[in-house]
Amino acid sequence: MTDEPLHIIGAGLAGSEAAWQAANMGARVILHEMRPDVKTAAHKTDGCAELVCSNSFRSDDAQHNAVGLIHEEMRRMDSLIMQEGDKAAVPAGGALAVDRNIFSQNVTLALENHPNITIERGEVAGLPPEEWKHVIIASGPLTSEPLAKAIQNLTGEDALAFFDALAPIVHTNSIDMSAAWFQSRYDKVGPAGTGKDYINCPMDEAQYAAFIDALITAEYGDFKQWEKDTPYFEGCMPIEVMAARGAETLRFGPMKPVGLTNPHKDEKPYAVVQLRQDNKLGTLYNIVGFQTKMKYGEQMRVFRTIPALENAEFARLGGMHRNTFINSPRLLDDTLRLKIQPRIRFAGQITGCEGYIESAAIGLLTGRFAAAEILGRITQLPPKTTAIGALLNHVTGGANAETFQPMNINFGLFPLPPDEMLRPKQENGRRKKLKGKDRKKVYTDIARKDIETWLN
Repeated sequence: MTDEPLHIIGAGLAGSEAAWQAANMGARVILHEMRPDVKTAAHKTDGCAELVCSNSFRSDDAQHNAVGLIHEEMRRMDSLIMQEGDKAAVPAGGALAVDRNIFSQNVTLALENHPNITIERGEVAGLPPEEWKHVIIASGPLTSEPLAKAIQNLTGEDALAFFDALAPIVHTNSIDMSAAWFQSRYDKVGPAGTGKDYINCPMDEAQYAAFIDALITAEYGDFKQWEKDTPYFEGCMPIEVMAARGAETLRFGPMKPVGLTNPHKDEKPYAVVQLRQDNKLGTLYNIVGFQTKMKYGEQMRVFRTIPALENAEFARLGGMHRNTFINSPRLLDDTLRLKIQPRIRFAGQITGCEGYIESAAIGLLTGRFAAAEILGRITQLPPKTTAIGALLNHVTGGANAETFQPMNINFGLFPLPPDEMLRPKQENGRRKKLKGKDRKKVYTDIARKDIETWLN
């Protein structure tokens, strides 16, 4: 054991949760928050865990929803964010939504009153001093420029602070493979490929024309005021902007039909939508080059006009917004330590998880990992079959480092359950594939059992 403090930079949801968990384990915590000394364009108060966008923590259904499942797991781990979220809850159907002011005030009060936590106001303008032996950076998507630049200089990786272009991600088992096929262009194998690395969805000329028209006439969201001056890369142009430049632009870009042969039909496709594997499990595929600012409902309508994606289930829809995150699968070890400087851990949205609860969940784990290290305790990772374990695995190596993008928790991040559970035997001896809520409950049943074993 040591009396060395744990320094946490940022008192958002992740930093607040990390401080709470570490302090409850017996570590001495100094929580650094730059507000009100240094303001951001989005925050309105100097309270901890201020919610700057929605007031919703999304679904609270722990039986059939991955977000609800991670709620339950965090409650079982004495999460401060869930504790105060439940106290500040407002009516929201099956979702957990909160009174944002009451929520932030109560989180702040709990942290201020904890005997092991000291809150220090003021900016950490650069890398933490070398005498800080245990550090968690939980500075979020609005990381201050001096700290972001210091992280970028240290890691050699981009600490992104521009319009992050997100392509939609589809659950593999919802793609109609009677219309699509596996093939790389010109059957190229590549360093980690087989020549069949993409799922290809073909379009004829009429389907392509209808798709372009749908793109141009769809409804699009607006940038927030504090995002409007942040540029995005020409190489990450929204698909609708490319379509507006000319009807043939996409056919000579991400939808070019060259080097591919449709095994289902003799005629050559007029255009092809490609999907690329997004995680090592192969349960998720992203639609290549389809970053967009379309509203979510419009995305589902438009993208389901693509052959083979008529019944697509989306793990994440596309988007563009200001973000700051590191390439965690490349830079962090499995306990969220920076490989090149292990005294520093990262937590929250800066690790590449998306959403309030996901950020808090990674903060929870980071706080526990750091406290265990300080106190000389053994760290055991949560099972990958749990929601919190699946999310940790995604940001620390389960995702492809070459295409890493922020992600919400979803069942596509979990290992596939045994086939006999997904296709149970019927009375006639035949197996029937479970769908919908029945299939999701298989995941949550396994997670509930495994989190119980891990916690014990």
